Amino acid sequence: MDFGFYLPAHWHNMKVHAVHMYREMLTEAKHAEDLGFSSLHIPEHHFLNYLVHPHPLITAARVAGETKRIPLVTAVLVLPFYDVRRLAGEIALTDCLTEGRLEVGVGRGAFLYEFDRFGITVDEGREKFEDSLALLKKLLTEEEVTWDSKFYKFPALTVLPRPLQQPYPPIWIACVTPPAIYHSAKNGYHVMVMPLRTTERGPELQAEAFDKARQEGGAKFSRKLAMLLFCYVASDRKDAEEKIRLCYTAQQRFQNAFTTSGDIKGGDIQPNPIDLPIETFAERVVIGTAEECYEKLKYFADLGTDEVVLNMNFGADHKDVMGSMERLAKHIMPRLKTDRPKLVVG
Repeated sequence: MDFGFYLPAHWHNMKVHAVHMYREMLTEAKHAEDLGFSSLHIPEHHFLNYLVHPHPLITAARVAGETKRIPLVTAVLVLPFYDVRRLAGEIALTDCLTEGRLEVGVGRGAFLYEFDRFGITVDEGREKFEDSLALLKKLLTEEEVTWDSKFYKFPALTVLPRPLQQPYPPIWIACVTPPAIYHSAKNGYHVMVMPLRTTERGPELQAEAFDKARQEGGAKFSRKLAMLLFCYVASDRKDAEEKIRLCYTAQQRFQNAFTTSGDIKGGDIQPNPIDLPIETFAERVVIGTAEECYEKLKYFADLGTDEVVLNMNFGADHKDVMGSMERLAKHIMPRLKTDRPKLVVG
């Protein structure tokens, strides 16, 4: 199992300018590469301080200048928010500027707050996503492209520059439900999921759906399954309990924008109550001592997860995040970063 590192840019202290947060993010990105993480993942969100990346491709180009070889994954570009003709050119440009290190994660969008501010309904977003993805692939692979759909109608055009990777950078689809996971993998996409949003057996059902596509694909199947997890390898039990409380508050903030039109003041997202006791939450996140985190991550390895993407930036100080990364690299990665048999669940 591989270990990706999430670069969420959680601006929890808005009294300090965001430029300092991005400097720390770049330091963590370099540290992740040096410690042997497999990839860096960059989200997209707007108008709030929870995940401050209005355009992941800009961040990816900047991070590429500070690193040497580690892949850079958008996690994810929200296709309904874009004019895909422009986005295709930006993807191709970023692929060139990163010298082929770009991987393109895309999704329908998750935050109701953002849909409201962009003036798009969630249902329209779902419909536009499918059309946008098909158009994006065509623009990246062909020249003199024309299109005529509900959302796009234009005469022939060619996106320039052309992407460095052929036919285009690897594409990931963000999914939650098992049917969506199965169909995305079956249709040739890598899949990324966030198990916390599901039931207790959610990760097993998600892995089972992906494994079904893997088995049907046979020897030629090359798709990957990544799971995004809150993670913090604590120095001791007191440190772990503090970080669980911070992470729980971060999840309350997430739920605010995810399910409501938003209790957000000046971009500062407020925590809302969630229907998940902190004790249950603590069981589902990978926060604890090195041995506790190892046991939880081993569970995901045994499910057949190809990569866990670890979000350590949920309110913890930069120094603490750096320490957590180092403890993970020293005490956990060597024990799990090996080929493991795939466990078929269900």
